[in-house]
Amino acid sequence: MTLPHVDASRSPQALAPHTPLAGYYKDEVEHRAYLQKIFDDTAPDYERIENVLALGSGRWYRRQALMRAGLGQGAEVLDVGIGTGMVATEALGIIGPEGRLVGVDPSPGMMGQVHLPGVELVQGMAESLPREDASCDFLSMGYALRHIGDVTAAFAEFHRVLRPGGRVVVLEITKPRGPVGTALLKTYMRSVVPVIARVAARGRATPELWRYYWDTIETCIAPETVLQALRDAGFVDVQQRLELGIFSEYTASKPQ
Repeated sequence: MTLPHVDASRSPQALAPHTPLAGYYKDEVEHRAYLQKIFDDTAPDYERIENVLALGSGRWYRRQALMRAGLGQGAEVLDVGIGTGMVATEALGIIGPEGRLVGVDPSPGMMGQVHLPGVELVQGMAESLPREDASCDFLSMGYALRHIGDVTAAFAEFHRVLRPGGRVVVLEITKPRGPVGTALLKTYMRSVVPVIARVAARGRATPELWRYYWDTIETCIAPETVLQALRDAGFVDVQQRLELGIFSEYTASKPQ
């Protein structure tokens, strides 16, 4: 199964989440193929490695971020880039049995690791969501913004599928503003994390995934650009909350 291709170069208003990374791929076609392969290959290791790196705090943080963004009991949630279901797990605990959650992801390998009762899984991309207009109350994206092809198209889709008054939260890792913090995080992500992954992982591609993570973080568009893209898509009450200098929570609402 292959990913649907979105050519971000077709639109003059297309916004890539980071500069091209020639060490991994040559163009957008290779980019999509690279992402599908590495996420499919590393899916069995992904959640276990992430939990080690977050020192067990990942679940607590995701739950708090979702609640800060306005997720409540009984909501209908669309989790874009559901991956192995780490954000979705916390969302389910908040929305309760009266709520509903649909997960969208381009990687069959990642979705194969999702074992959450009652969750509907759909293969698809953020830039072309396979959902109807105004079909959800809340949309989440956890650490997947750096892996899409066109932020402008994705945010337009987020706006389309949300009901009036609906909320969106995009969780992402942001490069520290200062050179010291940047150097420390780069050393951790490029040197320490791949070593941990090499020891703990079953798949050979897992250390490469975490090196790639840092490269996308280092070259990612600035928070101000993300906020403006949300406004341009029609969202209001657009905000960024920064935790520990690196964890960004971008939140916004669709007007009533």
